[in-house]
Amino acid sequence: MAMLRHLGNLEREVMDHLWDADGPQTVREVHHAICAERKLAYTTVMTVLDRLAKKGLVDRDLVNRAWQYRAHNTQAEVLAAELGDLLARVPDGVRLDALARLAAMLGPHE
Repeated sequence: MAMLRHLGNLEREVMDHLWDADGPQTVREVHHAICAERKLAYTTVMTVLDRLAKKGLVDRDLVNRAWQYRAHNTQAEVLAAELGDLLARVPDGVRLDALARLAAMLGPHE
C-alpha cells in the first residue's frame, strides 16, 4: 500500500477530498473543490489524479468518456498501515511504550 508520507501537499489535498466525497469524483469535480482554496490548472489536477492512480492510492473507471476517481483504501486503513510500518522499525520495548502512550491519548468515547 502506498503511504501518505510520500505524498506532496497537493496529492494529500486531493486524497482528503476523495475521502470526504460521497462517491467517485471526476477530474472536473476534484478541480472545482480544490480550486475553492487555491488557483490550479485543470491539467495539474488531472496529472495528480493520474499519479495517485499509478501509486495505487486511487482507483478509476471510465464513465461516459470521463475518468471517475475514488480512494482505493479508507483513510483509516492508510493511517493504520503507516503506523504499522513506522512501529515495525523500532525495538519491541519502544513499540509497546509508544502504543501505550497512544492509547492513553484516546478519549473515553474512543
